[in-house]
Amino acid sequence: NSFRRSFGRTEVIDNTLNPEFVRKFVLDYYFEEKQNLRFDGFLGQAYIALGEVIGSQRGRLERPLTGVPGKKCGTIVLFAEELSNCRDIITMQLCANKLDKKDFFGKSDPFLVFYRSNEDGTFTICHKTEVVKNNLNPVWQPFSIPVRALCNGDYDRTVKIDVFDWDRDGSHDFIGEFATSYRELSRAQNQFTVYEVSFFELKYLTLSNASFCGIHLSLSSIPPLRTQLNFTVAIDFTASNGIPSQPTSLHYMSPYQLSSYAMALKAVGEIIQDYDSDKLFPAYGFGAKVPPDGKVSHQFPLNHNPDNPSCEGIEGVLESYFHSLRTVQLYGPTNFAPVINQVARLAAQETDGSQYYVLLIITDGVISDMLQTKEAIVSASSLPMSIIIVGVGPADFLAMEELDGDEVRVSSRGRYAERDIVQFVPFRDYVDHSGNHVLSMARLAKDVLAEIPEQLLSYMKTRDIKPLSASPQ
Repeated sequence: NSFRRSFGRTEVIDNTLNPEFVRKFVLDYYFEEKQNLRFDGFLGQAYIALGEVIGSQRGRLERPLTGVPGKKCGTIVLFAEELSNCRDIITMQLCANKLDKKDFFGKSDPFLVFYRSNEDGTFTICHKTEVVKNNLNPVWQPFSIPVRALCNGDYDRTVKIDVFDWDRDGSHDFIGEFATSYRELSRAQNQFTVYEVSFFELKYLTLSNASFCGIHLSLSSIPPLRTQLNFTVAIDFTASNGIPSQPTSLHYMSPYQLSSYAMALKAVGEIIQDYDSDKLFPAYGFGAKVPPDGKVSHQFPLNHNPDNPSCEGIEGVLESYFHSLRTVQLYGPTNFAPVINQVARLAAQETDGSQYYVLLIITDGVISDMLQTKEAIVSASSLPMSIIIVGVGPADFLAMEELDGDEVRVSSRGRYAERDIVQFVPFRDYVDHSGNHVLSMARLAKDVLAEIPEQLLSYMKTRDIKPLSASPQ
C-alpha cells in the first residue's frame, strides 16, 4: 500500500494560472477554498525524487503535471540551490513616499515583492509584504527574513524589490523597482536609507530601520559547488560466475526474481541516477568472449556500440546487461584495471571540479590483475573519481577489502593513493531471507553511497578548488 504525507503547503496565489510561490510546497497542489480550507478543484500532480531536483541542470527542473484524465494540466518548475551555513536574520521596515496613483477610484494599494537572484541569472520571489490599502505614502510592517532566503548568505548578491498596486483580480499594477544587496541593506542599520524606485519617473522608497541577528555572522559566503556527477557501470562476465542458464549462476535470469548482479545494479543505480542530469550511463562488461570474433574483452560496451557505450537510465543498463548475457560467452580472467583506467582517462580531462566520476564495479571477487588494479587506483586517486565495488556470491573478498583503503591506504610501487576513493560492500550482507528485498536493497544503496560525498569534497580540498561563483547578473 502506498502512503503519502504532506510536509507543508504553499500560500494561495489568487486569480492566476501562472503562480510563483514563495513558501515551500508539496508537489500536489490545489485551488483552496479559504472559508473552510477544503481542497477543491484538483489541478494536477507530479512525483519527483529529491535527487532529480539536486541533479538537475543549473538547479532547474520542469515536469508536466498529470492526474486529470484527458486534460493537459500544465507544468511545475522547481528551482533548487544548496543553502549556505549562514544563520543570519535581517529584520527591516520600509516606507515609501509619493507613489504613483494607479486606481481610477481611490489611491494605490501598494505592496512589495522581494526577489533573490539565482545562479543562472533569473530571479525567484523570496518575500512579499502586506498590502497597505489606499495610501501613496505607505509604511509597511517590520518583517524578518533569513539571509539564506534573501541571498543564500552571499552579501553582494543582487536583491531586487518590486512595488505593485494590489488589484482584487490578481492583475497587480507595476509601480516601480530597485535593486540592492544584503551588504547595502546592512549599512542601513539604525539609520534611514533612501532608494530611487524607477519607472517612468523617479519615486522614493525608504528603508527606515533594519536590525540584524545571527548565530554566526560571516562577511563572505561560499556559493554551492556546481559539479556534474557521471556514473559508469562495469559488470563481471567471467566464467567463475557460473553458466547464466543454470539456477546456481550468479547471473541466472529467473522469471521470478532478479539475479544478484541485477539487484545490486538496480539498487545503487536507481539512487545515483537522480544525481546525473543527462541520465546516460556508460556500461561495460569484462572477462567475456565477445562476438563476432570471440576474442576476450575486459572492457566491452554492454550495448555493443563502441562509439557510444551509454545506456539511457538504469533500465537501459539492465536491458543491455540482459542482452549481453545472451550474446557473449563468460570466460576470464577477472581484470579490473582496464575499466578503471578508462574512466580515469575521462576524469583526467576535466579536473576543475565541474565533473566528478563514479564507477560501479559488480563482481564475484576473484580478481586476476591485483597489481595492475592497485596501480590504476593509486593513479586515479588524484583525479575527480570514486570507485564502488559490490561483491556478489560466496567468495572470499579479502582482495576487495584490501582495495578499500579504510584501514590501510592502497599503495603500488612505493606510491600511496592520494585519497581513499574505493568503497567495497559484500552483497550477501544485505540479502534479506524473509523476502523483503526493497528494504535490504535500500540499506545496500545507503552503505554503498555513504562515502561518495566525503570523497568528492576531499578531491576539492586537495586541489584547493573553491566553489563556483554565481553567474554574472
